[in-house]
Amino acid sequence: MYAITTALPLQPPPETCTQGHRSTLILPTAEGGSICLLCLSNLLSNSKSPTVHVSYALSQLSQALSQPQFFHSLLTLHSHFLISPLISVLCNFEDEPIAKQTIDLIQRLCDGSSSSGNDNEDVRREFVARVSDWLSSGSLAWSRRQLYMLHCFGVLLDNLDCNLYSCIRNKDTLIFNLVTGLQLSNDEIQGEIMFVLYRLSVLHYTYMDDDGSDVLLAYCPKILHISLDILMKSQSDDVRLNCVAFLTVLAQRGFFQSACSNHVGSTDTFVADNFMQKTEHVIDGRPLEVLFSEAVKGSLLSSDSEVQIATLDLIFRYLSSADVSGKECQVFVEENIADYIFEILRLSGSKDPIVNSSVQVLDLLSNAEHAFRQRLAIGFSTLVPILRYVAEIPFQPVQCQLLKLMLDCILNCPGIVSACSGEEIASILVGMLIKNIDMRPKTFSLSCSILVAIMKCSSSRGNESLAASVKDASQSAVSICLNNVQMDTDQILHSLYLLKEAYAFAQEDNFPISSNLGLRVCIIDILKLQILPWFMTIINDMEEAMALGVIETLHSILLQDPNDDTKNFAESLVSSSWFSALFGCLGLFPSEKMKWRVYLIFSSIVDALLGVDSGQPIRDAVLHLPSDPIDLLFLLGQKSIHNLELFSCQSAVLLVLYVSSLYNDRIADDKLVLASLEQFILLNSSDFLFGASESVTIELLINLYGLYRGYAKMSYQIPYSPEAERILFQLLADTDWDSLSTKTHLTSLRWLFQQEKLCKPLSDQILNFCRCNGAIGNNVVHHHETSQKVNIHAFAELITSGDNFGAMVFVCLLGDLVENACQEHDIISVLKACKEMIEIAPVASDHFCRHGMDGVLQSIYNYSIYAFPELFTATSQLVFSILQSVHSESISDGEAWVGITVKLMDYLFSAVASDGWTEEVLTIVGILSLILHHSTKEALMEASKTIILNVPLVLTINNIISEACLKGPALSNHDEGTRTGEVLIFVLLLLFFSLRSVRAILPGIIDFQILLDEGRNMQPLSYVSIRCHDLCKLMHFGSAPVKLIASFCLVELFSGISDYTSKTRVDLKFREGYLSSISAVLEGLIFFNDIRVALNCSLCLSSLLTWRELQVEPMISEKDHWCRLIVEELVMSLSTPSLTTKFLMIHHKPAANVTVALLKLSKLPTWMTQVFDDFSIRSIIQNISPSDVNTELVILFRELLVAGHLNPSHIADLNRVFQACRQQVYTDDIQGSSIEDHKEHVAVNLDHIGKARTFLFSLVSSHSYPDCYLWRSQSRKKELLAEIELFTKCLMEEDEE
Repeated sequence: MYAITTALPLQPPPETCTQGHRSTLILPTAEGGSICLLCLSNLLSNSKSPTVHVSYALSQLSQALSQPQFFHSLLTLHSHFLISPLISVLCNFEDEPIAKQTIDLIQRLCDGSSSSGNDNEDVRREFVARVSDWLSSGSLAWSRRQLYMLHCFGVLLDNLDCNLYSCIRNKDTLIFNLVTGLQLSNDEIQGEIMFVLYRLSVLHYTYMDDDGSDVLLAYCPKILHISLDILMKSQSDDVRLNCVAFLTVLAQRGFFQSACSNHVGSTDTFVADNFMQKTEHVIDGRPLEVLFSEAVKGSLLSSDSEVQIATLDLIFRYLSSADVSGKECQVFVEENIADYIFEILRLSGSKDPIVNSSVQVLDLLSNAEHAFRQRLAIGFSTLVPILRYVAEIPFQPVQCQLLKLMLDCILNCPGIVSACSGEEIASILVGMLIKNIDMRPKTFSLSCSILVAIMKCSSSRGNESLAASVKDASQSAVSICLNNVQMDTDQILHSLYLLKEAYAFAQEDNFPISSNLGLRVCIIDILKLQILPWFMTIINDMEEAMALGVIETLHSILLQDPNDDTKNFAESLVSSSWFSALFGCLGLFPSEKMKWRVYLIFSSIVDALLGVDSGQPIRDAVLHLPSDPIDLLFLLGQKSIHNLELFSCQSAVLLVLYVSSLYNDRIADDKLVLASLEQFILLNSSDFLFGASESVTIELLINLYGLYRGYAKMSYQIPYSPEAERILFQLLADTDWDSLSTKTHLTSLRWLFQQEKLCKPLSDQILNFCRCNGAIGNNVVHHHETSQKVNIHAFAELITSGDNFGAMVFVCLLGDLVENACQEHDIISVLKACKEMIEIAPVASDHFCRHGMDGVLQSIYNYSIYAFPELFTATSQLVFSILQSVHSESISDGEAWVGITVKLMDYLFSAVASDGWTEEVLTIVGILSLILHHSTKEALMEASKTIILNVPLVLTINNIISEACLKGPALSNHDEGTRTGEVLIFVLLLLFFSLRSVRAILPGIIDFQILLDEGRNMQPLSYVSIRCHDLCKLMHFGSAPVKLIASFCLVELFSGISDYTSKTRVDLKFREGYLSSISAVLEGLIFFNDIRVALNCSLCLSSLLTWRELQVEPMISEKDHWCRLIVEELVMSLSTPSLTTKFLMIHHKPAANVTVALLKLSKLPTWMTQVFDDFSIRSIIQNISPSDVNTELVILFRELLVAGHLNPSHIADLNRVFQACRQQVYTDDIQGSSIEDHKEHVAVNLDHIGKARTFLFSLVSSHSYPDCYLWRSQSRKKELLAEIELFTKCLMEEDEE
């Protein structure tokens, strides 16, 4: 039959085999041998053939089939020849290895025929037909050969590509025999039968005709009971897997439901009856669902995850059927199936398939609500790590089911969520909301609901970590909703629900400390900055449910305990035209529910803004109020006497109009509102006269009327009723009212103060306001600001706006209080109010002065200078504030200020004599300084003369200066932090303004020789002034503030001397070495760290060097090393690249000023040529960028040009730099700042004296360097361009010469 000749090439088959069979049945092999198919068939078909021969033949056939040519020839020529012999091997031999070889060959032949195409699929079909015939006949009984045949049948059926079911000729008998075989207690046979039944059922239901009968249905319910019994008792995972697969198919076909309804199909009843007789012992009387739950337990505990997943899918198929009720689910729960599944999840390692199947089944078991609740609570801790895994996967299939389980547990099992687990779940959900932007709507809604449920747990109270997670979740949830192109109402409502509950969670009773503020502020910000603008934008496109959800959420914030957050939130709403928007909602959704919700939130807004229960009239009338604002105005214009219902509606309408108009939210045309208000006044004023109204006060009515009268006055197109105005004024005259006690719009306040008839009652109201100014709070609504009560800011704006009697009322009130000798605390309260208004709006001081405030102040000083120290202090502080802020042209130059000045100086002398230099005295010195300051602008000149020529004041100042100079080096320890230093600073400030003032108003009394004298024979000073050598001592020994103000005084003194000597040729006399001593002091301060001191000293030193008439030039000798050091330091700094920063370029100015003065001398020191050599000048020019150029630097180069130190190369380079500088100036590209490092900043914690000192310092600096803080100011630019132009002219003159 078979021979091997491996060394020879492939030979053609012999004509016959040894048995004489024809050559067509002989196939050659690749090794050179051949196989006679007929001999092989005879061997395999003979049941008496030795098994060793059969096994060898099968192995040789298997080896040959691995050869493509042989395999192809066999399938092409003799594809069906070996079918019968191979089947015979399975029928004749009980040898397991032979059976395995045979089944393997059969499978290879079938697979080969399928892959070869055409009609070779018939090989598998014939195998199926023959094997099914053997199984149907039952001739093999239940021997090992039957087992091998079953296994082969299963292998053949494991292919759904063709209709193998049609090849089975006796289907009913086959099914009967297979089901009968299930009763055998052999795991191996049961497993094979289960697999065959599974494959048969799949093929049957796949290729069954519409009219075909269901052969398996005849065996229901017994086949279910048998299968479940096998599943329960089997310990083999293979049997379990096959059994579960078969039961899954039956579940898909509704067998379990048919079994429960005792339904039997229409197939052969004889067969079914016969079967039921034989299987009667399987039925033990237990319900099918109980047997099912018992059967699957073993599979659920299997170590094979495939078995577990298949079992879970079977349970899911069963429980998800439409006919399964909660009763079946309850049975499964009572049989502990949920516990098994939780254990599977715990050990699953978060593997996706098993997690999905487990969660799906748990979701179905949750239909048994009460029974499942306890099991869910036990397994809740298992779900948390599963949630973390599921949350990491976008669109994970069981996200929704898992979240639903957790939500049910949290809601129905109080105490199940600990603080730690709550934090963990919240952090997971936050991650989902942040990462999964496109999450399913259901997942989003469940996530929000779980967060809310956790917040409501008692364990979450005070949990700061949870509050942080809720904060992030709220932000992410709102972003998801608002960024979604397709608006999902459910999503938006759930995000709003989360915001609402998050704010409630953050209340103070949950958090004993203020750590909750971050969450509350976050929620408020989300609502104000995101939800509110979004709502206003799409209000016309949203559904009613969504609009109601937004309104309800915002309303919930207002219903919280009244606090600043609630009030601020209410202000944000009304400032966003909230009333108009909600009336628009009423127009879009005219339902009763919407109207109810809108008016309720209106009432809560009124409560938040005006006080608790202020909105009660709106709540009382909500059932009767119309939805249209025009209809509201119609109600307002009706007569409501004896009609309480109408009057209640009118009260509500007035409140709505009042609150909305406070924030410029005009819900109706101004003309209609004013007409309705006038009609209301004309028809219902008697109710107010007799006190019929408690909810609608006269203050509310007058403020509302004043507002719309103010609008009418601004538009000039809205008529008004004089009769209504007359009645209202009469009403005000007959009743007690206080418009400042309620919120008032600034327009309404202005209109009230424009009515001369109301000035007297308003004056009384202002007095009450001033009495409680510290506690009244904010009371007026400013344009573009949050609502406030009438406060000092409102009066400041009222007075500065003009066109009203506001300033006059304050001045008259103050005058009346003084004239009537009222309580001093009333006067003090008004004085402080005036001072605060000036601090808020400095221009208010001009209005006060124009209305005679100076006369009132003089009266107060006459009244209180000694009797009431507190009143005197308050008055002095107000005087200082007025003089600090007022424009000089607004000050009257009458006797009042002279009287004030005399009184102040009298108090100063007496106070210094008794108590020393107190804060009140220093305030007076500041006032005197400001009076002198205004005299330079032709104001308060008489008062200034009184100060300058006051002999006691001159003596007092001289004593202070003398004592300071006598301290010597110890003076450096006295700055503004010591009383001596403070007094000295204020005195020097007064001297500075005196030096300026005397030149302006009393130039004839100045004798500069006296100011320059020193020694014992000095003439006494006849006016407020200071000698030059005293200033030098103060500059040399004093502290930094003393040096600064003394240097300003010296600059002012030298400026006066320069002006005087330039106009009058006078030979001033100096002792020998006097000017040198001054020069030494000035030179030593050129490099002082305060640039202002250095600049002042450089200016003074320049003046000394340029006084040719005084022959100062000889004092600069060849051995003057200090001047040379100044110039060399300047050159070194300007030529070093790393040092030319904008800051250092500013600090070069003092040295540059001195250098320029030296270059202007008629005889230059010889060392100047050495310092400004060619290399140094070239280095300076190359090192300077266009943005570094300043006025002093241009002047320096111009003087170097005049002195002949610049060559053509230097000039060419400078021209390029100056040209680039011009371009930057024109394009406004010069960056940097001036000496702002030393700019005085007023700190909020300074007391009155500190603020006064700081202001006077800034005033002195602004006089000396008006643009020093404005590096980019237009005047500085013009000055720089002018100096560059002057340099160019000098260059042209040099060229002409």
